Amino acid sequence: MKPPAHIALTPGKRVLFLTKDPELIRQQLAGTLDLRMSDLTVDDLLDDINTDAMTPAWVCFRHRPEDIARDAYAGLIVDGKRLFETDALKNGNFEVIVSGLRKGVGSSRETAVQCEKWSGIKIAVAASFAPIHAQNNVNQGVLMGDHAMLERLQNGESIALDEFCAGRDPITQCIIREGGLFPLAKSLAAGKAELPKVHTDERPMTMGEKILARNLLDAGDDARYVKPGDAVAVKVDGGYSHEFTTAQVHYFLQQEYGDNYTVKNPDKFAVFEDHLIYADEVERMKKFLPEIETLRKLQREFQQHTGVMDFSAKDGISPGICHEVAREVLIDPGDFIQATDSHTCMGGGSNSLSWGVGATEYANLISAGFTMVEVPESIRFELTGTLPANCTAKDIMLYILLHFAKPQATLKRVMEFTGPGVKGLSMDERATLANMATECSARGGIVEADEETYRWIAAQRDGVSIDELRKNAVSPDPDAHYDGGVHTIDLATLTPMVADPGDPDRGIPSDPTNGALVSEIGEVKIDIAYGGSCTAGKVDDLEFYHRVVSEAVDAGLRVADGVNFFIQFGSKSVEEHCRERGYLETFGKAGVTIIPPGCGACIGCGPGVSENAEQVTVSAINRNYKGRSGPGRLYLASPLTVAASAFTGHITAFTPGMFANRTIEV
Repeated sequence: MKPPAHIALTPGKRVLFLTKDPELIRQQLAGTLDLRMSDLTVDDLLDDINTDAMTPAWVCFRHRPEDIARDAYAGLIVDGKRLFETDALKNGNFEVIVSGLRKGVGSSRETAVQCEKWSGIKIAVAASFAPIHAQNNVNQGVLMGDHAMLERLQNGESIALDEFCAGRDPITQCIIREGGLFPLAKSLAAGKAELPKVHTDERPMTMGEKILARNLLDAGDDARYVKPGDAVAVKVDGGYSHEFTTAQVHYFLQQEYGDNYTVKNPDKFAVFEDHLIYADEVERMKKFLPEIETLRKLQREFQQHTGVMDFSAKDGISPGICHEVAREVLIDPGDFIQATDSHTCMGGGSNSLSWGVGATEYANLISAGFTMVEVPESIRFELTGTLPANCTAKDIMLYILLHFAKPQATLKRVMEFTGPGVKGLSMDERATLANMATECSARGGIVEADEETYRWIAAQRDGVSIDELRKNAVSPDPDAHYDGGVHTIDLATLTPMVADPGDPDRGIPSDPTNGALVSEIGEVKIDIAYGGSCTAGKVDDLEFYHRVVSEAVDAGLRVADGVNFFIQFGSKSVEEHCRERGYLETFGKAGVTIIPPGCGACIGCGPGVSENAEQVTVSAINRNYKGRSGPGRLYLASPLTVAASAFTGHITAFTPGMFANRTIEV
């Protein structure tokens, strides 16, 4: 339904303020308190509300939005208890929801918008929105405003829809005015709407801009240029969904176009069974197994109906995490990739432009054969020097999260990685840089290609032409403009980092004077050390784990008493690499628990999750939002730090030779 030309608050409906004081939220939900924006400041409102808090993993096991909405904000926990009980948001009679900075960070799950919309929310107000979440709001027809607009609405003013469109690119404005992405798609198909035409004169371009310009729809043989803010329709070179999201894609397409819907270019797209493959090994997930099986069934139906590539589990074993397998078999330099997961940006390690989208946007693009985007701004990181022996790309990203993402320099921008320091990083380490762009609330990440890029991709696949890969790769033009600036990072100056529980941007560097201990956080005893996920389950990550484990084993050590050390492979090829080199035997001698390929603890659905609030985990996964990987406290660190900590029993930065020389007490 199209929104009216003027927006006003509905008499009798309420506004919910998500305040830093949980008691104020409780009173609003109970109906005993109504607040006004004039009563508060923006500093009183919650920042960084992540999509895990809005719809934790177990809520996403439902594929119908009306069912998802019943447990809106189930992951917002205070003192071990839910702030929002079942149906609390829906029963509160709210139509506006208000928060602070960076609303909707984290996973790309569109369910976070659905839980609000199907609870009656029509307007979301925040100081800023994470880019994927913002687009999901637009696609679902939920209006977004700022705090000044809310104050006007609460004063009885009617605000023109034009103001909700202000500052948006022309295509986004079209979606807003039509009431959502599917309504616009239908209007386009019926000839009742047309996309705005954009012409940008010749200009130097960044890597991301070059890829979008190359993929412009119906550009003919004209020279193609784009600039930030341009609203463009672009062809998509490939994409994928997984069993957490495919059911909704299938359901939405059936709802919009009937059971006989079709998909353009199915050979470019795929489904993966990776996220929930080990949920039955987590006690608190067992009650959700029937819902999980429904998701699997609907994904199988979708794959059979559409004929997209099939990476389903066989004999209960996943071929691997979608992002890792995709870079091995699907993604090439210069590609534009869209998939239903926030870590789709990992493909940028292979010089592609990749980012995650919600189920609605993905369903629309595979149906239409193209998608509509606003060309994002870019920020460039020029890497120089060589990482110290006890640092990895994870430490680079924790450094960037602290110094650039936290002050919002990366927000909504494409992060480009260039410079001689990149050449010293392996392809797996480059993938880590791109993977964690989403933790920076960036649009995506892309790494400049070199001969190692082409060699690595060709080695993964038969019949791939290095010359063709080189031809399609992109590099930034010398005079390309970066709205976020160009920032030089000397890798040699970095030290191992640990991020405090709650957010990846809470990084703390180790003390460079002793190197071994992450001393600023004190001696943090651990119960779990976890190495895996798309961020840290690649070949080189396993090499890092093995480097530490083999040194410890040679020193006669095993995993510390009271600590469970889990290592999970990112794909079958990673597992085979370790098997061929005898790593599994070394891990076994140390007392490491090995998990077959797939997601798991990172999404809270596999071995390695904490089981109670008292447990402490040091993990190499990508994000540590509260409840993300169980109810305990989770610190983020590099694969080297995670492995070293497993043997000392407390969070410890690795130093080569530390066990052999007994330079640290264990």
